[in-house]
Amino acid sequence: MQSTLFHRMAVGLTSLMISGLATASDWAERSDHNLRPGVTAVAQEVHGLHNTVLWIVSIIGLLVFGLILISMIRHRRSKHPTPATFHENIFLEVLWTIIPFIILIAMAVPATRVLIELDDTADSELTVKVTGYRWRWGYEYLTYQDDNDVGVSFISSLATPPEQYENPVLSGGLFPYGTAKDRVGTPPQDKDHNYMLEVDNPLVIPSGQKVRFLVTSDDVIHSFWIPDFGGKKDAIPGFVNETWALVPEGEEGTYYGQCAELCGKNHAFMPIMVNVVTQDEFQDWLAQKKEEAAAAPDLTPFESLDAAMEVGEKVYASNCALCHGQNGEGGIGLPFAGDDFAIKPEHREEHIHVVLEGRNAMPAFKGQLTPKDIAAVITYERNAWGNDSGDLIQPEDVHEEE
Repeated sequence: MQSTLFHRMAVGLTSLMISGLATASDWAERSDHNLRPGVTAVAQEVHGLHNTVLWIVSIIGLLVFGLILISMIRHRRSKHPTPATFHENIFLEVLWTIIPFIILIAMAVPATRVLIELDDTADSELTVKVTGYRWRWGYEYLTYQDDNDVGVSFISSLATPPEQYENPVLSGGLFPYGTAKDRVGTPPQDKDHNYMLEVDNPLVIPSGQKVRFLVTSDDVIHSFWIPDFGGKKDAIPGFVNETWALVPEGEEGTYYGQCAELCGKNHAFMPIMVNVVTQDEFQDWLAQKKEEAAAAPDLTPFESLDAAMEVGEKVYASNCALCHGQNGEGGIGLPFAGDDFAIKPEHREEHIHVVLEGRNAMPAFKGQLTPKDIAAVITYERNAWGNDSGDLIQPEDVHEEE
Protein backbone atom coordinates (compact mmCIF):
# COMPACT_ATOMS: atom_id res chain seq x y z
CA MET A 1 0.00 0.00 0.00
CA GLN A 2 2.73 2.45 0.97
CA SER A 3 4.79 1.43 -2.09
CA THR A 4 1.83 2.21 -4.35
CA LEU A 5 1.31 5.56 -2.65
CA PHE A 6 4.93 6.60 -3.06
CA HIS A 7 4.88 5.38 -6.67
CA ARG A 8 1.87 7.58 -7.41
CA MET A 9 3.56 10.54 -5.71
CA ALA A 10 6.69 10.04 -7.79
CA VAL A 11 4.69 9.83 -11.02
CA GLY A 12 2.70 12.94 -10.06
CA LEU A 13 5.74 15.00 -9.17
CA THR A 14 7.53 13.90 -12.34
CA SER A 15 4.50 14.93 -14.42
CA LEU A 16 4.46 18.25 -12.59
CA MET A 17 8.12 18.81 -13.43
CA ILE A 18 7.56 17.98 -17.10
CA SER A 19 4.55 20.27 -17.35
CA GLY A 20 6.49 22.97 -15.53
CA LEU A 21 9.28 22.62 -18.06
CA ALA A 22 6.79 23.09 -20.89
CA THR A 23 5.33 26.13 -19.15
CA ALA A 24 8.82 27.54 -18.60
CA SER A 25 9.49 27.15 -22.32
CA ASP A 26 6.39 29.17 -23.17
CA TRP A 27 7.30 31.73 -20.48
CA ALA A 28 10.83 32.14 -21.82
CA GLU A 29 9.52 32.89 -25.31
CA ARG A 30 7.28 35.74 -24.11
CA SER A 31 9.06 39.10 -24.28
CA ASP A 32 7.00 40.52 -21.42
CA HIS A 33 8.34 37.84 -19.06
CA ASN A 34 11.84 37.37 -20.39
CA LEU A 35 14.74 39.72 -21.08
CA ARG A 36 14.19 42.08 -24.02
CA PRO A 37 15.81 40.71 -27.20
CA GLY A 38 17.16 44.20 -27.90
CA VAL A 39 17.81 46.01 -31.15
CA THR A 40 21.61 45.73 -31.41
CA ALA A 41 23.49 42.56 -32.34
CA VAL A 42 25.27 42.40 -28.99
CA ALA A 43 21.98 42.80 -27.10
CA GLN A 44 20.56 39.85 -29.02
CA GLU A 45 23.67 37.81 -28.19
CA VAL A 46 23.16 38.60 -24.51
CA HIS A 47 19.52 37.52 -24.84
CA GLY A 48 20.52 34.25 -26.53
CA LEU A 49 23.20 33.56 -23.92
CA HIS A 50 20.69 34.18 -21.15
CA ASN A 51 18.20 31.69 -22.65
CA THR A 52 20.91 29.05 -23.16
CA VAL A 53 22.16 29.29 -19.58
CA LEU A 54 18.59 29.32 -18.29
CA TRP A 55 17.90 26.01 -20.03
CA ILE A 56 21.12 24.46 -18.72
CA VAL A 57 20.51 25.39 -15.09
CA SER A 58 16.82 24.38 -15.35
CA ILE A 59 17.73 20.90 -16.60
CA ILE A 60 20.40 20.57 -13.91
CA GLY A 61 17.86 21.60 -11.28
CA LEU A 62 15.30 19.06 -12.51
CA LEU A 63 17.92 16.28 -12.51
CA VAL A 64 19.21 17.11 -9.04
CA PHE A 65 15.79 17.44 -7.43
CA GLY A 66 14.61 14.37 -9.33
CA LEU A 67 17.48 12.29 -7.93
CA ILE A 68 16.79 13.62 -4.45
CA LEU A 69 13.12 12.65 -4.79
CA ILE A 70 13.95 9.16 -6.07
CA SER A 71 16.46 8.69 -3.25
CA MET A 72 13.89 9.80 -0.67
CA ILE A 73 11.34 7.32 -1.98
CA ARG A 74 13.53 4.28 -2.74
CA HIS A 75 15.75 4.53 0.32
CA ARG A 76 13.27 5.64 2.93
CA ARG A 77 13.65 4.28 6.43
CA SER A 78 10.57 2.05 6.27
CA LYS A 79 12.05 0.21 3.30
CA HIS A 80 15.71 0.16 4.45
CA PRO A 81 15.79 0.37 8.24
CA THR A 82 19.47 -0.57 8.26
CA PRO A 83 21.59 1.98 6.37
CA ALA A 84 24.19 0.85 3.88
CA THR A 85 27.83 0.74 5.01
CA PHE A 86 29.63 1.23 1.66
CA HIS A 87 32.10 4.09 1.23
CA GLU A 88 32.78 6.45 -1.68
CA ASN A 89 32.72 5.27 -5.29
CA ILE A 90 35.79 6.55 -7.13
CA PHE A 91 34.12 6.35 -10.53
CA LEU A 92 31.10 8.39 -9.41
CA GLU A 93 33.32 10.92 -7.61
CA VAL A 94 35.32 11.51 -10.79
CA LEU A 95 32.17 11.55 -12.94
CA TRP A 96 30.32 14.22 -10.97
CA THR A 97 33.48 16.33 -10.85
CA ILE A 98 34.20 16.15 -14.58
CA ILE A 99 30.62 16.72 -15.77
CA PRO A 100 30.10 20.03 -13.88
CA PHE A 101 33.53 21.16 -15.07
CA ILE A 102 32.54 20.52 -18.70
CA ILE A 103 29.21 22.31 -18.17
CA LEU A 104 30.95 25.34 -16.65
CA ILE A 105 33.41 25.53 -19.55
CA ALA A 106 30.52 25.23 -22.01
CA MET A 107 28.86 28.25 -20.36
CA ALA A 108 32.04 30.23 -19.73
CA VAL A 109 33.33 30.25 -23.32
CA PRO A 110 30.33 32.01 -24.95
CA ALA A 111 29.83 34.22 -21.87
CA THR A 112 33.46 35.38 -22.03
CA ARG A 113 33.17 36.07 -25.75
CA VAL A 114 30.09 38.25 -25.20
CA LEU A 115 31.71 40.10 -22.28
CA ILE A 116 34.78 40.88 -24.40
CA GLU A 117 32.53 42.11 -27.21
CA LEU A 118 30.61 44.35 -24.79
CA ASP A 119 33.86 46.14 -23.89
CA ASP A 120 35.20 46.44 -27.44
CA THR A 121 34.74 50.14 -28.27
CA ALA A 122 37.29 50.14 -31.12
CA ASP A 123 36.42 51.56 -34.54
CA SER A 124 33.64 53.76 -33.19
CA GLU A 125 32.62 56.71 -35.37
CA LEU A 126 30.92 58.82 -32.71
CA THR A 127 32.06 59.40 -29.12
CA VAL A 128 29.67 60.79 -26.53
CA LYS A 129 30.59 61.59 -22.94
CA VAL A 130 27.75 60.70 -20.56
CA THR A 131 27.77 62.34 -17.12
CA GLY A 132 25.35 61.44 -14.36
CA TYR A 133 24.07 64.20 -12.09
CA ARG A 134 21.57 64.13 -9.26
CA TRP A 135 19.15 63.66 -10.95
CA ARG A 136 19.63 64.13 -14.68
CA TRP A 137 22.04 63.17 -17.46
CA GLY A 138 24.55 65.33 -19.30
CA TYR A 139 25.67 64.52 -22.87
CA GLU A 140 28.76 65.93 -24.56
CA TYR A 141 29.53 65.02 -28.18
CA LEU A 142 33.31 64.78 -28.38
CA THR A 143 34.23 63.33 -31.77
CA TYR A 144 32.36 62.36 -34.93
CA GLN A 145 34.21 60.77 -37.85
CA ASP A 146 36.97 63.28 -38.74
CA ASP A 147 35.70 66.00 -36.40
CA ASN A 148 37.68 65.81 -33.15
CA ASP A 149 36.08 68.87 -31.57
CA VAL A 150 32.32 68.65 -32.02
CA GLY A 151 31.57 71.03 -29.16
CA VAL A 152 27.94 70.06 -28.60
CA SER A 153 26.64 69.42 -25.09
CA PHE A 154 23.36 69.61 -23.22
CA ILE A 155 21.52 68.41 -20.12
CA SER A 156 18.66 65.93 -20.29
CA SER A 157 16.01 66.20 -17.55
CA LEU A 158 12.72 64.47 -16.81
CA ALA A 159 9.87 66.01 -18.82
CA THR A 160 6.93 64.29 -17.12
CA PRO A 161 4.88 67.08 -15.51
CA PRO A 162 4.73 67.02 -11.69
CA GLU A 163 0.94 66.70 -11.79
CA GLN A 164 1.37 63.11 -13.02
CA TYR A 165 3.66 61.89 -10.22
CA GLU A 166 2.17 63.98 -7.41
CA ASN A 167 -1.33 62.53 -7.54
CA PRO A 168 -3.28 63.04 -4.32
CA VAL A 169 -3.97 60.16 -1.96
CA LEU A 170 -6.10 59.83 1.12
CA SER A 171 -5.91 62.68 3.59
CA GLY A 172 -2.86 62.24 5.78
CA GLY A 173 -0.88 60.41 3.07
CA LEU A 174 2.59 61.31 1.87
CA PHE A 175 3.73 63.06 -1.27
CA PRO A 176 7.12 63.47 -2.92
CA TYR A 177 7.05 67.17 -2.06
CA GLY A 178 5.09 68.90 0.66
CA THR A 179 2.40 67.43 2.87
CA ALA A 180 -0.87 65.72 2.10
CA LYS A 181 -2.93 68.72 3.12
CA ASP A 182 -1.23 70.74 0.37
CA ARG A 183 -2.45 68.31 -2.30
CA VAL A 184 -5.71 66.69 -1.13
CA GLY A 185 -8.49 67.60 -3.50
CA THR A 186 -6.19 68.23 -6.46
CA PRO A 187 -7.55 66.21 -9.38
CA PRO A 188 -5.03 63.64 -10.62
CA GLN A 189 -3.70 64.00 -14.15
CA ASP A 190 -3.77 61.00 -16.48
CA LYS A 191 -0.36 59.46 -16.99
CA ASP A 192 1.21 59.51 -20.45
CA HIS A 193 2.12 56.29 -22.22
CA ASN A 194 5.81 56.94 -21.52
CA TYR A 195 5.21 58.07 -17.95
CA MET A 196 8.50 58.98 -16.19
CA LEU A 197 10.48 58.13 -19.33
CA GLU A 198 10.24 61.25 -21.50
CA VAL A 199 12.91 63.94 -21.26
CA ASP A 200 13.29 67.50 -22.49
CA ASN A 201 16.54 66.92 -24.45
CA PRO A 202 16.92 63.33 -25.69
CA LEU A 203 20.23 61.82 -26.72
CA VAL A 204 20.45 61.61 -30.54
CA ILE A 205 22.65 59.04 -32.33
CA PRO A 206 22.85 57.77 -35.93
CA SER A 207 21.88 54.29 -37.06
CA GLY A 208 24.43 52.08 -38.82
CA GLN A 209 27.37 53.67 -37.00
CA LYS A 210 29.16 52.53 -33.86
CA VAL A 211 28.75 54.92 -30.96
CA ARG A 212 31.15 54.90 -28.00
CA PHE A 213 29.89 56.17 -24.66
CA LEU A 214 32.32 57.46 -22.03
CA VAL A 215 30.40 57.17 -18.78
CA THR A 216 31.21 59.08 -15.59
CA SER A 217 29.49 60.95 -12.76
CA ASP A 218 29.64 64.38 -11.18
CA ASP A 219 28.46 63.38 -7.69
CA VAL A 220 27.40 59.85 -6.69
CA ILE A 221 27.36 56.48 -8.46
CA HIS A 222 24.79 56.23 -11.25
CA SER A 223 24.40 53.59 -13.97
CA PHE A 224 23.78 54.17 -17.69
CA TRP A 225 21.41 51.47 -18.94
CA ILE A 226 19.45 51.18 -22.17
CA PRO A 227 18.00 47.63 -22.27
CA ASP A 228 17.57 47.53 -26.06
CA PHE A 229 21.27 48.32 -26.59
CA GLY A 230 22.56 45.56 -24.30
CA GLY A 231 24.78 45.92 -21.26
CA LYS A 232 25.05 48.80 -18.81
CA LYS A 233 27.88 50.80 -17.28
CA ASP A 234 28.24 52.39 -13.86
CA ALA A 235 28.88 56.12 -13.77
CA ILE A 236 31.44 56.61 -10.99
CA PRO A 237 32.87 59.96 -9.84
CA GLY A 238 36.52 60.24 -10.84
CA PHE A 239 36.39 57.26 -13.22
CA VAL A 240 35.51 56.90 -16.90
CA ASN A 241 33.90 53.65 -18.05
CA GLU A 242 33.24 52.74 -21.67
CA THR A 243 30.41 51.04 -23.49
CA TRP A 244 29.04 51.19 -27.03
CA ALA A 245 26.04 50.64 -29.28
CA LEU A 246 25.49 50.05 -32.95
CA VAL A 247 21.84 50.27 -33.96
CA PRO A 248 21.31 48.71 -37.42
CA GLU A 249 19.96 50.83 -40.25
CA GLY A 250 16.22 50.43 -40.52
CA GLU A 251 15.83 50.29 -36.73
CA GLU A 252 15.46 54.05 -36.25
CA GLY A 253 13.16 55.11 -33.47
CA THR A 254 13.03 56.07 -29.80
CA TYR A 255 14.55 53.84 -27.14
CA TYR A 256 14.29 54.29 -23.39
CA GLY A 257 16.54 53.51 -20.46
CA GLN A 258 17.05 54.44 -16.84
CA CYS A 259 19.64 54.92 -14.17
CA ALA A 260 20.15 51.37 -12.88
CA GLU A 261 21.97 52.28 -9.66
CA LEU A 262 20.15 53.44 -6.54
CA CYS A 263 21.60 56.95 -6.45
CA GLY A 264 19.41 58.66 -3.88
CA LYS A 265 15.93 59.94 -3.16
CA ASN A 266 15.08 60.90 -6.75
CA HIS A 267 16.74 57.94 -8.45
CA ALA A 268 13.54 57.29 -10.45
CA PHE A 269 13.61 60.82 -11.88
CA MET A 270 16.56 60.40 -14.28
CA PRO A 271 15.39 58.41 -17.30
CA ILE A 272 17.30 58.01 -20.56
CA MET A 273 15.67 58.72 -23.91
CA VAL A 274 17.54 58.03 -27.16
CA ASN A 275 16.39 59.09 -30.61
CA VAL A 276 18.06 56.92 -33.27
CA VAL A 277 17.92 58.68 -36.64
CA THR A 278 19.40 58.12 -40.09
CA GLN A 279 22.95 59.32 -40.71
CA ASP A 280 21.75 62.21 -42.90
CA GLU A 281 19.27 63.31 -40.23
CA PHE A 282 21.96 63.07 -37.57
CA GLN A 283 24.38 65.22 -39.55
CA ASP A 284 21.67 67.86 -40.02
CA TRP A 285 20.85 67.76 -36.29
CA LEU A 286 24.51 67.96 -35.32
CA ALA A 287 25.13 70.92 -37.65
CA GLN A 288 22.19 72.76 -36.09
CA LYS A 289 23.45 72.07 -32.58
CA LYS A 290 26.98 73.19 -33.48
CA GLU A 291 25.57 76.42 -34.85
CA GLU A 292 23.63 77.00 -31.63
CA ALA A 293 26.70 76.22 -29.51
CA ALA A 294 28.86 78.64 -31.50
CA ALA A 295 26.38 81.48 -31.09
CA ALA A 296 26.89 84.00 -28.30
CA PRO A 297 24.70 83.48 -25.22
CA ASP A 298 21.33 85.19 -25.33
CA LEU A 299 21.60 88.16 -22.96
CA THR A 300 18.42 89.87 -24.11
CA PRO A 301 16.89 91.45 -20.98
CA PHE A 302 13.44 90.46 -19.77
CA GLU A 303 10.84 93.09 -20.52
CA SER A 304 9.10 92.63 -17.19
CA LEU A 305 9.06 90.66 -13.97
CA ASP A 306 6.12 88.59 -15.24
CA ALA A 307 8.04 87.59 -18.37
CA ALA A 308 10.97 86.36 -16.28
CA MET A 309 8.61 84.55 -13.90
CA GLU A 310 6.97 82.68 -16.77
CA VAL A 311 10.30 81.34 -18.00
CA GLY A 312 11.62 80.75 -14.49
CA GLU A 313 8.65 78.59 -13.50
CA LYS A 314 9.42 76.13 -16.31
CA VAL A 315 13.14 76.06 -15.52
CA TYR A 316 12.42 75.54 -11.82
CA ALA A 317 10.01 72.65 -12.49
CA SER A 318 12.52 70.73 -14.60
CA ASN A 319 15.72 71.48 -12.66
CA CYS A 320 15.00 72.53 -9.08
CA ALA A 321 11.66 71.11 -7.93
CA LEU A 322 12.98 67.60 -7.31
CA CYS A 323 15.17 68.87 -4.47
CA HIS A 324 13.57 72.12 -3.32
CA GLY A 325 9.91 71.08 -3.67
CA GLN A 326 7.33 71.93 -6.29
CA ASN A 327 6.03 74.74 -4.08
CA GLY A 328 9.40 75.81 -2.67
CA GLU A 329 8.75 73.95 0.57
CA GLY A 330 12.10 72.18 0.52
CA GLY A 331 13.04 68.53 0.65
CA ILE A 332 16.57 67.38 0.00
CA GLY A 333 17.36 71.02 -0.70
CA LEU A 334 16.56 74.02 1.47
CA PRO A 335 13.13 75.67 1.27
CA PHE A 336 12.62 78.89 -0.68
CA ALA A 337 9.09 79.81 0.37
CA GLY A 338 9.35 82.45 3.09
CA ASP A 339 13.10 81.95 3.48
CA ASP A 340 15.30 84.99 4.13
CA PHE A 341 17.85 83.81 1.56
CA ALA A 342 15.29 84.19 -1.25
CA ILE A 343 13.78 87.45 0.01
CA LYS A 344 16.41 89.82 1.39
CA PRO A 345 18.23 92.01 -1.18
CA GLU A 346 21.63 91.45 0.45
CA HIS A 347 21.47 87.76 -0.55
CA ARG A 348 20.86 88.48 -4.24
CA GLU A 349 24.50 88.17 -5.38
CA GLU A 350 25.06 85.12 -3.22
CA HIS A 351 21.93 83.52 -4.70
CA ILE A 352 23.35 83.95 -8.21
CA HIS A 353 26.75 82.58 -7.13
CA VAL A 354 25.25 79.46 -5.52
CA VAL A 355 23.23 78.58 -8.61
CA LEU A 356 26.25 79.11 -10.86
CA GLU A 357 28.88 77.31 -8.78
CA GLY A 358 26.83 74.93 -6.64
CA ARG A 359 27.12 74.32 -2.93
CA ASN A 360 27.49 71.08 -0.93
CA ALA A 361 25.32 68.43 -2.65
CA MET A 362 23.84 70.96 -5.09
CA PRO A 363 25.54 70.79 -8.52
CA ALA A 364 26.83 73.83 -10.39
CA PHE A 365 24.40 74.98 -13.07
CA LYS A 366 26.91 77.17 -14.91
CA GLY A 367 27.41 74.54 -17.58
CA GLN A 368 23.88 73.19 -17.45
CA LEU A 369 21.70 76.27 -17.96
CA THR A 370 22.05 79.44 -20.04
CA PRO A 371 22.48 82.83 -18.32
CA LYS A 372 18.92 83.67 -19.34
CA ASP A 373 17.50 80.49 -17.77
CA ILE A 374 19.51 81.06 -14.57
CA ALA A 375 18.34 84.67 -14.35
CA ALA A 376 14.75 83.55 -14.86
CA VAL A 377 14.80 80.79 -12.25
CA ILE A 378 16.44 83.00 -9.60
CA THR A 379 13.82 85.67 -10.30
CA TYR A 380 11.13 83.03 -9.90
CA GLU A 381 12.56 81.71 -6.62
CA ARG A 382 12.73 85.23 -5.18
CA ASN A 383 9.16 86.16 -6.17
CA ALA A 384 7.07 82.95 -6.10
CA TRP A 385 5.11 81.43 -3.21
CA GLY A 386 4.54 84.79 -1.55
CA ASN A 387 8.21 85.80 -1.41
CA ASP A 388 7.52 89.03 -3.38
CA SER A 389 11.07 90.39 -3.16
CA GLY A 390 10.53 92.40 -6.33
CA ASP A 391 13.98 91.38 -7.64
CA LEU A 392 14.26 91.05 -11.42
CA ILE A 393 17.50 89.27 -12.31
CA GLN A 394 18.65 89.94 -15.86
CA PRO A 395 20.87 87.63 -17.98
CA GLU A 396 23.61 90.24 -17.93
CA ASP A 397 23.71 90.02 -14.12
CA VAL A 398 24.40 86.29 -14.36
CA HIS A 399 26.89 86.69 -17.21
CA GLU A 400 28.93 89.14 -15.13
CA GLU A 401 29.20 86.59 -12.31
CA GLU A 402 30.39 83.77 -14.59
